[in-house]
Amino acid sequence: MQIAKVLGTVVSNHKTRSLTGIKLVILQLIDAQGQLLPSYEVAGDVVGAGVNEWVLVTRGSAARKDSGNEDRPLDAMVVGIIDTVTVDNRSLYSKKDEYRS
Repeated sequence: MQIAKVLGTVVSNHKTRSLTGIKLVILQLIDAQGQLLPSYEVAGDVVGAGVNEWVLVTRGSAARKDSGNEDRPLDAMVVGIIDTVTVDNRSLYSKKDEYRS
C-alpha cells in the first residue's frame, strides 16, 4: 500500500460495464516525509474519500481482492481514509487539522 492525496474525481460516462458504480479519483502519491511526489494515478474508490483527504491505496491484484471487485479492471483502489500519519514521533498529517485550515 501507499499513501496518496485525493486531488479530484474522474467522470467517465462511457466505460466498461464492470466499472459501473465505481467512483474514480485522481491521486497524487506521498512519500514518507509527507511530501507530494510527481506521480499521479487514477484509482477506484469504494470508501468515499473526499478531495484533499489522505488515503491508503493498493495496487495490482491486491486492488481486486475486496469482495465484488474480483472481475473489475482496476489497477489501483482506495482502501482507507487516513485519520493521522506519524513518523519518528512527528505528525505528518491529521485529518482534523486539515478541516480546521
